[in-house]
Amino acid sequence: MGGDDPHIHVESKVVRGVAAVRNMMASTFGLAGDLPSNIATGCGQRAPYAMTSPRPENVTCLACREYARLEHLRFADELERLGRMPGSTISTAQAKLAADRHRDLAKRFSAAE
Repeated sequence: MGGDDPHIHVESKVVRGVAAVRNMMASTFGLAGDLPSNIATGCGQRAPYAMTSPRPENVTCLACREYARLEHLRFADELERLGRMPGSTISTAQAKLAADRHRDLAKRFSAAE
């Protein structure tokens, strides 16, 4: 990807972000790995990590906004199914709360800039 792309993208793993995993590992084990300099984005390009954001208000690439919206909706459905499974470690209420949060994020990604 050329260095002249002015858009802010979302990483292709918007729901399970690299930074979130890194932060969890750092807080749990005191270990912090380096973040990648370039990552795959929701629109299929590669972009510098600094030109990505998980926050809907910051993302300017329309293809990435749509990708993130669909990923959050898909993940919300997955969470609700997980909460209804026998023996699940999360309750139905917890799953619904998390699913609602992801549906709210999806709605924010679909909102006009």
